Amino acid sequence: MSTSASTSASASDDRVEREVSIAAPPERVWAVLTEPEHVGSWFGQGEPTAVDLRPGGIMFLDHGQYGQFRTTIVKVDPPHHFSYRWASAYPGEVAEEGNSTLVEFTLTPEGEGTRLRVVESGFADIVIPEERRDVASKESHTEGWTDMVGAIRDYAEQRDA
Repeated sequence: MSTSASTSASASDDRVEREVSIAAPPERVWAVLTEPEHVGSWFGQGEPTAVDLRPGGIMFLDHGQYGQFRTTIVKVDPPHHFSYRWASAYPGEVAEEGNSTLVEFTLTPEGEGTRLRVVESGFADIVIPEERRDVASKESHTEGWTDMVGAIRDYAEQRDA
């Protein structure tokens, strides 16, 4: 099974799309995306993060030098779909419509592994302050998600079954 991250992006100015094959079952990939000790490792500073895993709940993401983010969980459908709103242009603020993008993870069984699709959309609907453009724009997230899907894949594949 190929484990390389797709590098193609949507032509739309509003969204970033990435897909990766992961040599781990959907339940393990789900755990990596949603459980505090795992989220803090692949998208954080290595410490467990607060996750209130329910629609309307808050998942805290510590992105180091880029800021700390209180994402708002939108959908929880284990182990198939997980989404949250992320106010990457507004560190410290709770993510809500108007200040955030929507990040959606779709997990599809693929043989013994998982096809993970990540879509971040809504860039056209938010105002990004000039001082945050280099870390919160569609362009920065296009590169960022390429790195992140690789990190998720590597982390999930290293977990014990």
